[in-house]
Amino acid sequence: MNWMRGTGFAVLLSALAAFVTSAGSSREEIEAFNKRYVEMHLKMDTAGIFRTWAEDGVSLMPGEAPLIGKKAIVAWVENILSQMKGFKVVKEEIDFHDIQISGDWASEWATEHQVVQPPDGKAVVDSRGKMALVLHREASGEWKVKQEMWNQAPKQ
Repeated sequence: MNWMRGTGFAVLLSALAAFVTSAGSSREEIEAFNKRYVEMHLKMDTAGIFRTWAEDGVSLMPGEAPLIGKKAIVAWVENILSQMKGFKVVKEEIDFHDIQISGDWASEWATEHQVVQPPDGKAVVDSRGKMALVLHREASGEWKVKQEMWNQAPKQ
């Protein structure tokens, strides 16, 4: 009987250690996702950014109807980009906060500061925003954006 209690305790400790290790690696995966996300925005790597989206993702942009599905999100972004020929992102800072992980789901919020240089030496566009992300670990093991919401932040 004592042996079973000891074994049960060892199994419980092992399961707890696996859970803590899994949560730690999930946090590291989310932090790596965030780093790549910022880099892709700075490089204006729209194809890479599109790959971060789940097929059934939803984007809630200010003043817009909900964009439901990756196809709708891609079309909306491509329309915006078609109106911005020659623009270049020269600064992209996204500070992520409060990563919450529950199994294959994660959420976080961020503050964003972006500076964009229009063509022909026009004045830069300096904007700040706030963002909330809901991420899901897909069957492939990759974290994908399931939902995002952006809004404008006050200038500092």
